[in-house]
Amino acid sequence: MERHVWPADPRETAQARFPDGRIFEASMGTPVGAYIQLAYSDHPVPVIAALVDGELRELAYPLRRDAQVAPVFLSDSDGVRIYRRSLAFLMVTAISELYPEVQVVVDHSLPFGGYFCRVLGREPFSAEELTAIEARMRAIVDEDAPIAKEQVPIEEALAIFRQRGQDDKVRLLSRRRKDYLILYRLHSYRDYFHGYMLPSTGHLRYFALRPSPLGFVLQYPRRHWPTELRPYAEYPRLSTVFREYGDWLHLLGVEDVGSLNEAIENGRIREIVLVSEALHEERIADIAHDIATRREQIRLVLIAGPSASGKTTFSKRLSIQLLAHGVRPFPLALDDYFVDRERTPRDENGEYDFESLQALDLPFFNEQLLALMEGREVTLPRFDFQAGTRREGPTVQLDPDHVILVEGIHGLNPRLVSAIPRQWTFRVYVSALTQLNIDRHNRVPTTDTRLIRRIVRDATFRGYAAEETLNRWESVRRGEKRHIFPYQEHADVMFNSALVYELAVLKPLVEPLLLQIEPPSPRRVEAKRLLAFLEWFARCPPDLVPDNSILREFIGGSILRDYIPAGK
Repeated sequence: MERHVWPADPRETAQARFPDGRIFEASMGTPVGAYIQLAYSDHPVPVIAALVDGELRELAYPLRRDAQVAPVFLSDSDGVRIYRRSLAFLMVTAISELYPEVQVVVDHSLPFGGYFCRVLGREPFSAEELTAIEARMRAIVDEDAPIAKEQVPIEEALAIFRQRGQDDKVRLLSRRRKDYLILYRLHSYRDYFHGYMLPSTGHLRYFALRPSPLGFVLQYPRRHWPTELRPYAEYPRLSTVFREYGDWLHLLGVEDVGSLNEAIENGRIREIVLVSEALHEERIADIAHDIATRREQIRLVLIAGPSASGKTTFSKRLSIQLLAHGVRPFPLALDDYFVDRERTPRDENGEYDFESLQALDLPFFNEQLLALMEGREVTLPRFDFQAGTRREGPTVQLDPDHVILVEGIHGLNPRLVSAIPRQWTFRVYVSALTQLNIDRHNRVPTTDTRLIRRIVRDATFRGYAAEETLNRWESVRRGEKRHIFPYQEHADVMFNSALVYELAVLKPLVEPLLLQIEPPSPRRVEAKRLLAFLEWFARCPPDLVPDNSILREFIGGSILRDYIPAGK
């Protein structure tokens, strides 16, 4: 075979090949963002970062060799994370310039797209102060100020944070194994943020500051609406849960990951585990008490929540508490009320949509609920998933002291039980609604906590590799946003299944699973992101976890795994 080989001079350029086959060339060391700006100059959604040979990179990343390059937009999950992180840095910088003595906490996210924030040591910002902060932020955006990246010795970083009184970062960094830290600089303000940033403030066009009870909201775009802000709304039930969790953290003396690591190191973690579990038990007992005091009225308890929320364990622990209050629970499986396979609706891809409300035989379900509540004899269905048809199950008859428990994704949707009088129902929303943050400026999304729970559970009980779980996650999230989250404020009560210590327990279990995802897997970026934030957590031995803990649903060893309420 003839080969054509010839001498060549060293190249001083690098080429970027994009997914559509186009190739762009520039001087070696040109930021990858310059290539993307030219290639996608007319794209309606802002570009936030890049994938360079499958690795997530900042737009400022210098391209020094030929590479496969793909844009990361604000409509992508990685893109929106970088945007929100950069926006938080912009806000913190503006506050430091206007109110240098104020410490601000980026506390938790809100469903419409926003961070609830609060200030320490003084009254919340007034509307006039928030207007001034937002104006300062917009001035910095108009300036297109650079966001510079610096590697500094760890002692220098600690000195910066000690001087500012940021004890949360001092606690976090005092146990860092590496002798350096990456800081970002905006104007003269330097701070640590976990993850990549935008190269300059000119990219941060979409935001607003709004007053909120006990704090304020930094509003940002959602990934499915990347160039607009969604309508602002108050979530009173959700806000109550967040305040309650804040009280729990104060009671436990654990305000952030650094203080959790201290507790593990000094041997106080056993107490934190036990008190955390006691707080869960107390909350479940309160919910059971609410139901028991209205036992003459409430005949149906509906339990709903997103994936990996611990709904199954919660339902069983609630059943035990109801029995302790003299109320007999009767679990009813919603899955047995699927319509026959040929009547199942299909999604936009032509696949069976088992998450659709129309996948359930609602008239039949409501008819049987009413019959059970009226004390009539009822032959329950059993759905044969292999055959795709419904068959006859056991015949039952409930007594007046029974309450029916139904767990399912549609539990908060009023259309599920449209034939049942509202006063007969009690709705519970279960989710890991809060999470211990890395520090005051770096959040750990509760979605990540649920994802890590699910990866561990899928590996332990279903034999799935982490990559398989990650492949399904986008579809799972899409179903949650469609069928669960819009109805969460319909709940009579919310149960926060998060445990302050859980990521310290899950860390040694999930890390080996994530490390199995290697290039060229497209899930490698997500695996590296999860591994990176888990590095901040010290390890907690799983044998400290009580055998009835919600966490046992994911790590195994639950005493409730095969428990069926005696009330049935």
